[in-house]
Amino acid sequence: MFQAKIPFTIKMIKETVMCLAIPALVKTIRGMTAEVEVGGAARSVSIMLTPDVKEGDYVLLHTGYAISLIDQDEALKTLDMLQELIDIESGQD
Repeated sequence: MFQAKIPFTIKMIKETVMCLAIPALVKTIRGMTAEVEVGGAARSVSIMLTPDVKEGDYVLLHTGYAISLIDQDEALKTLDMLQELIDIESGQD
């Protein structure tokens, strides 16, 4: 499972840096703020853009905002792919 520390970036060819929206598991909700977990790290994020989110849902997280809902299977596949990229970048492939 995805265990990278947050924040992280993935470098591309010619040292171009790419911003990513990453899947995060919603643990708790209080008003328009949710506590989410990514790679074992908890963050407080805005859910103003995803008001229908519920505890236990996965959201795509970008710059402190949950920008959309994502189903669990897709979230886990994406997290696995991100971990593969991190392992390759760090020479652990």
